[in-house]
Amino acid sequence: MSQVTAIIGLGNPGAEYDATRHNAGFWLVDAIARSAHTELRPEKKFLGLYAKARLGDHELHLLNPTTFMNRSGAAVAALAQFFKLTPDNLLVAHDELDLPPGQARYKTGGGHGGHNGLRDIISALGNQKQFHRVRVGIGHPGEAHQVVNYVLGRPGKSEREAIERALDECLATLPLVVSGDWAKAMNRLHSVK
Repeated sequence: MSQVTAIIGLGNPGAEYDATRHNAGFWLVDAIARSAHTELRPEKKFLGLYAKARLGDHELHLLNPTTFMNRSGAAVAALAQFFKLTPDNLLVAHDELDLPPGQARYKTGGGHGGHNGLRDIISALGNQKQFHRVRVGIGHPGEAHQVVNYVLGRPGKSEREAIERALDECLATLPLVVSGDWAKAMNRLHSVK
């Protein structure tokens, strides 16, 4: 398995979306940038906010696309083409309805599960699905027709704190991920209750 060299967060640009559940992927990439003492800056050629970060001996590309969620693929494809990255060099962080706040899971490959950001990335990568994902749990409103308002809504205080704890666990497992020790990374992240 190739090494992860780029971490892309999914979300929507603009202050009105900053604190919404759909931006959980952005929150993780922001946290990685902070912990690496670097700052995401606008980068036109990648259609997003970009930074280079060091994690141990590894150099990482960090990207939060500034396209809307359903157009994330263009930014991911631009980054991948520029740095000659293959899908298995990519780790995409996104919100996950099927996990409760406070949980996060790694996954490689698979479909988009109705997630418009993932759908667009799969399409932009020429139907390649073999990129890695970190699914950040935001919970489910219970009814399908409530999903759009839910993901574009803001989590309550205890919910946000649970999500932040999950992001901290993701950060703690990243050194394992970038060194290719997926089993250990998954074991640790997936055992958090």
